[in-house]
Amino acid sequence: MIIGVDGNEANVKNRVGVNVYAFELLRSIYQLQKGKVKKTEFLVYLNSAPLPDMPPQSDFWKYIVLPNRRLWVITRLMPHLFSSFLSEKGLDLFFTPSHYAPPLLPMPKICSIMDLGYLEFSDQFRKYDYWQLRLWTAWSIVTSKAVITISNASKRDIVRRYPQSRGKTRTTLLAYDKKKFHQIVTGKKEIKKKYRIPGNYLLFLSTLKPSKNIQGLVRAWSMVESKHPSTTLVIAGKKGWLYADIFDSVRELGLVKRVIFTDFIPEEDKPALIAGAKCFVLPSFWEGFGLDVLNAFGCGVPVIASSRGSLSEVVGNAGILFDPEDTRNLASAIEKVLSMNKKEYNKMVTKGLAQAKHFSWKKTARQTLRIFESIIK
Repeated sequence: MIIGVDGNEANVKNRVGVNVYAFELLRSIYQLQKGKVKKTEFLVYLNSAPLPDMPPQSDFWKYIVLPNRRLWVITRLMPHLFSSFLSEKGLDLFFTPSHYAPPLLPMPKICSIMDLGYLEFSDQFRKYDYWQLRLWTAWSIVTSKAVITISNASKRDIVRRYPQSRGKTRTTLLAYDKKKFHQIVTGKKEIKKKYRIPGNYLLFLSTLKPSKNIQGLVRAWSMVESKHPSTTLVIAGKKGWLYADIFDSVRELGLVKRVIFTDFIPEEDKPALIAGAKCFVLPSFWEGFGLDVLNAFGCGVPVIASSRGSLSEVVGNAGILFDPEDTRNLASAIEKVLSMNKKEYNKMVTKGLAQAKHFSWKKTARQTLRIFESIIK
């Protein structure tokens, strides 16, 4: 088999969300192929040179760099794939690990859809971003031979919105890097010093945007923070869009000294930052998966998460779930964790460690390869 892959989501320096998914999936597929006698050939298409941590080129793994141009998928990738298909033996399959699959191709294609949350919360997106995502996603789903999604909640949503996808939508759950996120992570004191975190802290880590319900988290923190003067709320992550209200809420509630904003967290800082937290909180109105929940579990950190979307699948009974519309419910969950005795806290840590063991990038990669094979047969 010869499989083409759009590798651009993986080939970025500061990886979040779909970038992490694409990178870890490609890296795990590469590792699985190394052990095979009869290997599948992968041609990975990029708009710039591969970064040093991308899988190295080999007899079965090659990069084809098509220099960047506006609307790269349409103006660069599609013409190249049509040309190579007509002039020589073409690809057996093309895979795009995102919503943005090439609209037309001479070979079967598969796309990955993280979630359809933007359809429920369209007012939280800029108009151009919303319509591009909505229209391109719909076309990708309709024209793909298979649709891969990352949770059963997202699968149900896709099938409900696009009934024609019922027989071709498959779930491959995500995972976390066990070598980076574990109980004996070092550098926690240094990370606290770097980000000027004075004592214990609750951690939110994700892009700052409305869907993450950070304002709800700030309001919930305002209800309990006076009982925990040695604990700070740390809001870590890059600015996305429509984030000004978050900073306004912190000022209006008089929490400037009780909330720390770190901005973007480099990948190398994440393990220590997560491992040093008293609790990890993800209050989103929706999530396609919630990768950092697993990272927190792996580090032995209790998790409080929204009950919406896929998060209940990821958390299971190992964390505390709450209604993201109910600020008092979130405040109660925070108070519960911060008030636990050592035995109760350790019991929660143990449950989280056990839950994390259910997830593996190799398992995700194997399931994805089986989907490829089912389409090519």
